[in-house]
Amino acid sequence: MQLPTTIQECHKLILEQQALINSLVGRLKKLEEQVNKNSKNSNKPPSSDGLKKKPAFVRRKGAVKRGGKKNHQGKTLELVEHPDVCIPLLPTHCSCGTALDTSKALVGERRQVFDLPDPKLVVTEYQKLSCVCGHCGQTVVGQFSDGVPARVQYGSGVRSLTTMLNCAFAMPVGKIQQLFTDLFGYAINEGTISNNNHRCYDLLEAIEQQIKTNLLAAKVGHSDESGVRVAGKLHWLHTFSSALFTFFFVHPKRGRKALEDSMSLLPDFKSWLVHDCWSSYFRFTGCRHALCGAHIIRELTALHEKEVVWAKWFQRYLFTLFKIVQDNDGVLPKAIQPKALLLFDKIVAAADAIEPPPQKIKGKRGKPKATKGRNLLNRLSKHKMAVVAFALHPEVPFTNNLAERDLRPIKTKQKVAGCFRTRKGAHNHARIYGFVSSARKHHLNIFKELRSIFEGDPSSIFSKC
Repeated sequence: MQLPTTIQECHKLILEQQALINSLVGRLKKLEEQVNKNSKNSNKPPSSDGLKKKPAFVRRKGAVKRGGKKNHQGKTLELVEHPDVCIPLLPTHCSCGTALDTSKALVGERRQVFDLPDPKLVVTEYQKLSCVCGHCGQTVVGQFSDGVPARVQYGSGVRSLTTMLNCAFAMPVGKIQQLFTDLFGYAINEGTISNNNHRCYDLLEAIEQQIKTNLLAAKVGHSDESGVRVAGKLHWLHTFSSALFTFFFVHPKRGRKALEDSMSLLPDFKSWLVHDCWSSYFRFTGCRHALCGAHIIRELTALHEKEVVWAKWFQRYLFTLFKIVQDNDGVLPKAIQPKALLLFDKIVAAADAIEPPPQKIKGKRGKPKATKGRNLLNRLSKHKMAVVAFALHPEVPFTNNLAERDLRPIKTKQKVAGCFRTRKGAHNHARIYGFVSSARKHHLNIFKELRSIFEGDPSSIFSKC
């Protein structure tokens, strides 16, 4: 490289190198931020932390005693009153050689073994018989029921099992086929498994309407979305759920078009909506908004790791507020509420003085670029009452974890099966798993409930709740 010979050329070279250094430093910071992201300071799932992830809870010495807690409901096997098989262990001779009178034997100790019988398919044959009328001589033939439309078919138990394994337990169709062969000796067709899902989808239409009605009447609704691959393209699985019911739908879009679609419940929802501050949710003015505290905490953690001072202040503020709410039956005492809201404003004002204002980047169009801290601060200030809603209203939770837990199984489904090959398959899964999630929230037996669906008795699905 030839060095410059004049002062002007030296200055020009220095400025060019300084610009290059600034550019490389900016790229390095972005890469470091990506590498340092984890489930504690971003929206990345815990599974992405790999072997570096820390335990979710570190026990302090002497803080909590080991073992079961008081009033804990255990799940230990207990003796049943009427076993299916009873094997008497009857002694015949005494140790002295005398034969014993076994007619007067008494039961001493009882021990029971819980095991599975050899699995097999039970084949039920329906015979169509005919009789001749003794009065007029006409031949009368019996009729098959609607549940026996073909010469051979699988029954409701098989349909329920394949649907449960595929939708509730995320097993791919090929593995279900292999499992069926190993257990029962019948290689069930993959098409049969898919058809069972299609049939269950159609039968669940009325139940889904019942779920929607209950969700619209709920005091608090949780909403979230997650990306899924459908027919080779990115789609979004949207959820709207409450403590007792779950509804899913699949849409090509994530934001406004999806949330305002006819499948969405948000346009008709009038109560509290808990979400992660996605801007599209705020378009719905008919409901009251509450923000997920866990999302805010993660963003504040990421800022604190970059030594942004006010992030630690606000994080401590939220934790303190949450602790007070917990100690006061889920609501902040009215005497403290004005002070808490005033402290919120003071922290925001102090942070506003610390955070640099948005800066216009030379040569680029659009709005001035703001830091991540400034963007978060603007959201906290703009949606102040949504941030502290959990403290002022006892029915509002601190986090949106309910919706996130409802969405989590779709990630297992993707990791195991990869994607949905067709939109119909994705819609089938969304409706069926919404029903499965709702039934589990009511502590119902999934297999029995699915079987009742296939047997045409959907009216009593939630009769136990």
